[in-house]
Amino acid sequence: MNVPLWLALLCVGVLGIKLIRPPWWLVAALLLGGYLLADSLFAPLVNSLVK
Repeated sequence: MNVPLWLALLCVGVLGIKLIRPPWWLVAALLLGGYLLADSLFAPLVNSLVK
């Protein structure tokens, strides 16, 4: 069974928010920070660290 990545991330995100209940500002900060980091000069560095 092949599941699209966006669907898997959405499910994990919803479960994490329901179970852990972090503050909404923290969720927004992590999403915005990840989006900005992915489009920055540090993206190749993060990519090499993740692989």
